[in-house]
Amino acid sequence: MLIQVFILLISLIVLVWSADKFVFGASSLARNLGISPMVIGLTIVAMGSSAPEMMIAATASLQDSPNTAIGNAIGSNITNIALVLGITALLQPLTVSSSTVKREIPLILAVTALAYWMLADFHFSFTEGLILIIGFFTYIIGLLVITLRRSKTAPVDDPMILEAESEVPEAVTTGKSVLWLVIGMILLPMSASYLVSSAEFIAQSFGISDLVIGLTIVAIGTSLPELAASLVSIMKKEDDLALGNIIGSNIFNILAVLSLTGLIAPGDIDENAATRDAPYMLAVTLLLFLLCFSRKLGNFRITRLKGLLLLGVFVAYQLILFTQLK
Repeated sequence: MLIQVFILLISLIVLVWSADKFVFGASSLARNLGISPMVIGLTIVAMGSSAPEMMIAATASLQDSPNTAIGNAIGSNITNIALVLGITALLQPLTVSSSTVKREIPLILAVTALAYWMLADFHFSFTEGLILIIGFFTYIIGLLVITLRRSKTAPVDDPMILEAESEVPEAVTTGKSVLWLVIGMILLPMSASYLVSSAEFIAQSFGISDLVIGLTIVAIGTSLPELAASLVSIMKKEDDLALGNIIGSNIFNILAVLSLTGLIAPGDIDENAATRDAPYMLAVTLLLFLLCFSRKLGNFRITRLKGLLLLGVFVAYQLILFTQLK
């Protein structure tokens, strides 16, 4: 058992590290090919924090463990809002002025409601997965078109866009870029495979479902990049990017991560995912929407009190999960 726990922890560390190196290599290569840093920041870098979840979803689905994949997507969204944003706001209240972030808050609520509706019948089909992945590409293309169109008529002044652009890593030589890209492409699926296998072994040993493992250990572990990014953002006084990273990651988790389960392993799902976890994810997202509507001087503001409330919501969810295990 201790060996499996060790494998899980090492796999998680390698998964997060290799995702970062993959993004670095891809971003650097894109820069060398002449792609705008703003485009790279809104696509490759933005998707980077969800790369671990995407790889876990694909690997778990291929290994016939779709509930682990679904649990990871749902659990990561709950963790990002309730734990990551809660800790971030508790350390430093967030004042958000970005029009992009304000536009995406209603969007994440709508996307989450759609995911809840799709899972409500205890079945996740290929068609539903296809709808989500089409929605993902539509979202990315729409964001790029809107941003690029506005940049042609006036300088980009949206704080979140500017902060995302500044996060793009400096380019290195094409050879090094390709090397890091290849390393990431090799280690990402390898570490994800070991992580899923060890998580399943631990779950079976303790009589815990694959769904709960995905909702807890795997979800919290794959949300570490979001926590790190948010903490770095508040240290740099980039409040818009701190919240924008979380919202963007949650949109990706539903449209790009959850969709993989339907595309690769469509079929019946654990009823708890539909009756307990998806509704909780929707409720947490609705809570974020309501909290952000408390405005001051035209800005969204997430205070320390609101951060404490979100942390309480996260703790309550963990208690619900582990109380029901008994």
